[in-house]
Amino acid sequence: MKRTVLATAVLVSIAGIAVSAQDTRTVTEPAIPPVCVALEAELTAPNGIAPADEVWMDTERLQAAIDHCGQGKAVELAGSGDRNAFLSGSLELRKGVTLLIDKGVTLYGSRDPKDYEVKPGSCGIVIATEDRKGCRSLIWDKRAHNAGVMGEGTIDGRGGSKLLVGGKESNESWWDLAEDARDSGHQQVPRLIDTDHADNFTVYKITLRNSPNVHLSFHHGNGMTVWGVRIDTPHDARNADGIDPSSSRNITITQSYIRSGDDNVAIKAGSGATRNVSVTHNHFYWGHGMSIGSETNGGVSSVLVEDLSEDGPDNGIRIKSNPSRGGLVKGVTYNDVCIRKSKAPILLETAYNLPGDSRTKEPVYQDIVMRNVRVSGGGKLQLLGLDKTHRIGIQFDGVMLADPNGKYKFAATHADITLGPGPVNFQLLGEDSSLRGSLGNDAPLASCDAKFVPFPADAPSPQSQLSAK
Repeated sequence: MKRTVLATAVLVSIAGIAVSAQDTRTVTEPAIPPVCVALEAELTAPNGIAPADEVWMDTERLQAAIDHCGQGKAVELAGSGDRNAFLSGSLELRKGVTLLIDKGVTLYGSRDPKDYEVKPGSCGIVIATEDRKGCRSLIWDKRAHNAGVMGEGTIDGRGGSKLLVGGKESNESWWDLAEDARDSGHQQVPRLIDTDHADNFTVYKITLRNSPNVHLSFHHGNGMTVWGVRIDTPHDARNADGIDPSSSRNITITQSYIRSGDDNVAIKAGSGATRNVSVTHNHFYWGHGMSIGSETNGGVSSVLVEDLSEDGPDNGIRIKSNPSRGGLVKGVTYNDVCIRKSKAPILLETAYNLPGDSRTKEPVYQDIVMRNVRVSGGGKLQLLGLDKTHRIGIQFDGVMLADPNGKYKFAATHADITLGPGPVNFQLLGEDSSLRGSLGNDAPLASCDAKFVPFPADAPSPQSQLSAK
């Protein structure tokens, strides 16, 4: 694998105006560390769908290699001839250790819930009460700083494959469990990569696919860099978010391609504040869009979303919370964003998934700026503040509909809207809402054509399987 480093800071210039990233670190392209041990694959992943053989598990030798690797080094998963796959249950990263997966190599997650369970019978079920502690993640990191996952290979969680129960194939997959829990209940399924109190975590160039739940979660950490990553999961994979940073600070997500079953990126703040986040130079496809929330009770601030294309998402720019777990969302800038063919290109809502009449933590959105945002293909543009006290404050500066005569709907409640100085060619009016500034339709519209690029063509086929060699 070629090991290079490009020492360029994440700094963007739009229309000649320098816009500094919100992440307070100087973020450069990650460098792949030296290898402490290279493990060769013993399984083969065919091009077509084939029965998986769960006997050839690699969990023990992978974990042993991680445990004995020195800080600042990597455990490399390498191919050997036509052998190109590893099969594992839950793995725990160690301080300063990187898991490096070579191009053409896939790490598959086990289909057996026992390989992730926290206690006997706790994983692979649906329970009545909310509890996310039934399953360990495929790769997890608790307080192991400076760790990471890198390489041009793939991690496949096999979310749509039938689970093994008692050594036999069942009728349900991880994603089926999520559907079972839709009306009442909570699925106990693993995430693909999950960190907790782990600072300076790096994810570089890897492809993440078919996660049973969230692909990458970052909790209570200071410093996460996601660079050049691909996330590829079917649109109907419930709760399969792309990247969820939560109650953390100093985060950069850049130069990545994401299509997922839920939020492409969701910035959350459930048990503490999230701040200093940069989401720059990315491409989103299907999914629920660039989101903040729904947990915002810890407060979200200092967020920059810049140079983003969203092609066919359910939602484009979305901030969501409700009066039971809302908080202050402040200082969020969206700059140079192109959205097309979205049901809801702009949606700021404060009563998302409202649980009855619970009003304990009301959301407020302030200092939200949308600059150089272009929308095409119709859809709803909505600013839905909670009440006259808990409002939405937003500035539209150069926010334009490329096809203003298209099928658009508009709504605003309890919102204070400022227009300009850049042109805006639509108007949001509604209950208890104010409008400052004036519309402008004469300025030339910057083209989005070059921003809408296909998802990288060399991604592996969905739901690929493996067989023992």
